[in-house]
Amino acid sequence: MALGLDDVAVGTWTHPEGLTGCTVVLPPPGTVGGIAVRGAAPGTREAAALGPTGAVTTCDAVVLAGGSAFGLAAADGAMGWLEEQGRGHPTPTARVPIVGAAIVFDLLEDPSARPDAASGRAACETATTADPREGRHGVGAGCTVGKTAGLQWRAASGQGVAVERGAGITVGALVAANPLGDVLDERGEVLAGSRAPADHPRFPWQPPWGAQGQGGPSQHTVIGCVVTDATLTKAEACRVADLAHTGVARTVDPAHTSADGDALFCLATGAVPPADEAVPLPAVDRVAHLAARAVAAAVRSAAGGA
Repeated sequence: MALGLDDVAVGTWTHPEGLTGCTVVLPPPGTVGGIAVRGAAPGTREAAALGPTGAVTTCDAVVLAGGSAFGLAAADGAMGWLEEQGRGHPTPTARVPIVGAAIVFDLLEDPSARPDAASGRAACETATTADPREGRHGVGAGCTVGKTAGLQWRAASGQGVAVERGAGITVGALVAANPLGDVLDERGEVLAGSRAPADHPRFPWQPPWGAQGQGGPSQHTVIGCVVTDATLTKAEACRVADLAHTGVARTVDPAHTSADGDALFCLATGAVPPADEAVPLPAVDRVAHLAARAVAAAVRSAAGGA
């Protein structure tokens, strides 16, 4: 089961030569979608529509891609593929697939290697209900962590997957870990991070950003997608996405900096009927609790499995 759910498919495309790729999450029709952005330098698609004030309530796919802003083109390929499947938001003239997307910056090795529309389509065509490979595959192919002392001290990362269950609800998370900061384990110790000596200065750069190869304010991020079988409203899905960022804060040091573009989607399939809300903890909080744990575990898996 992909991400712990038997009605969700995940597909990946990895560049045959360059360190980049894309990963597509395909939920069943009618899935409610939301997004929360906490980074200052995000690259996203449909963030306004899927945000708490957007009129769109369902999401047909989430694309996570490398290639910086160029990689958003992968969503075009997913959109075309979904249209052929008859998926999309109904309009008087056509069904318009709603495809959320977010990107990581992985252009350091080969700026010309980047996902495009064909890459997004290929990921959709290979999607299965089996969990995707972790590490340097799909969107995780070019991810790195630990860049606070400069890019030359960075460590390899990738994409990670984790599943949490409780109170009859399943929550899965797929995350691409490409943050400025280090990734910490459960004890707060560095799992994967900067390889610079302890006495080497951190944040050594001065404006303009990017001088001497130190990296810039839009070259790092943690992006991901949380999926659940719980029944959530659009507002609740956005709330879960927002609180799922707690998992990033637990595992990345520092997290949500001005140099990161952290963004998380939440997809709620509604397979599990609403619980009795006489229970003291509302469903949205139960899902958010599991989502934060799943995101934290996925970030650690992404960094530890590279």
